Amino acid sequence: MLRDQLEEFFDAALGEPAFAHLAPELAFRRLSAGLPSGRLSGLLLPIKDLTPVAGMPCSYGSASRVVWQESDPIVLELERQGAVIVGKTATSELGMTAYTEPVGLPAPSWQGHTPGGSSGGAAVAVASGLVRIAHGSDGGGSLRVPAAACGVVGYKPPHNSAGGKLTAQGFISRTVADQAFIHDLPLAPLGRPLRVGVLLTPLHGSGSVSPAWRSAAIAAADALSDLGHSVVEVAPAYGPEPFEAFSDVLAGMCRRITGSASPIVSWLRARGLALPEARHAEALAVFESVPAQVLHAWPFDVLLTPTLAFDPPSVGYFSSLAPADDFAEQTRWTPWATLCNITGWAGISIPFGGRSVHLSALRSSPAELLTLAAELGA
Repeated sequence: MLRDQLEEFFDAALGEPAFAHLAPELAFRRLSAGLPSGRLSGLLLPIKDLTPVAGMPCSYGSASRVVWQESDPIVLELERQGAVIVGKTATSELGMTAYTEPVGLPAPSWQGHTPGGSSGGAAVAVASGLVRIAHGSDGGGSLRVPAAACGVVGYKPPHNSAGGKLTAQGFISRTVADQAFIHDLPLAPLGRPLRVGVLLTPLHGSGSVSPAWRSAAIAAADALSDLGHSVVEVAPAYGPEPFEAFSDVLAGMCRRITGSASPIVSWLRARGLALPEARHAEALAVFESVPAQVLHAWPFDVLLTPTLAFDPPSVGYFSSLAPADDFAEQTRWTPWATLCNITGWAGISIPFGGRSVHLSALRSSPAELLTLAAELGA
């Protein structure tokens, strides 16, 4: 039966730009050798093309960056639990943008628009029904933004953000229950009503929120209130300084990038190289002060926002802009998700009210966050 599933998958996925690489020979060889009897046994799972898998090329979102490496530890663990790695999903160059247009490789799309990024290929693979769950990573919304753009579920688990660490490994899935399954977390009734803050204005950037995305968050707030949770509308917890610090920390990371690069990556690298060390240290200090600042301003368990500020634009919209404008427009489109990367808190995007909403775990546990999301019917 699993062999039939694999054959059906590869037949359907062939030529789909969501995948940077398909690996039928490796998958069938693994199946023939016998799968471990772990809790993921038989799960068909693609890996984002920023994470090496032995026997597959890793392009890091650019045809000029292809390398062959041993499997990343997360891949080894997934295989140990019985998952069958079927290929690599498309991503942006080095995962640096909230859209997925890999350099020199096909760009995926979803229903005529960008699938978001940088885990855009993973989101399309799930939204199209090719797989139930797809691996991804999230350094600024890269799981949750594409999930919202494609109408599926993206969850960034908590991570240690000390020292400016932005990225967590995670997954995009069809349902919240799938997230609970892949992360081995319980979906149990909440033992208490949660305190939910609702932020309807952008936290980062200078944009506004379209009526459809704002209405979805209001509808979710009403639903949570009807379920007995305490729901209060809030104002932003801080001014522009934390996102300016995030931007400088991100640029500082790009100083290590070598070789030719896309315009936006080249711009980020140049910005990082021009960043004085004193400013980099100052940005890190601001970055690391954000959790305490937010918790002081918002006495809530969870923050509810829209996931995106407006509908996903067409493929090529962001990249057609000058790099500085490209970065600013991405920020206007995704003005909330980076909070969880700065703080290290868990965050989830779920479809709701005709768009998607985002829940950030200010004081709630990952299991409580997933349960609250499931209560909204995702």
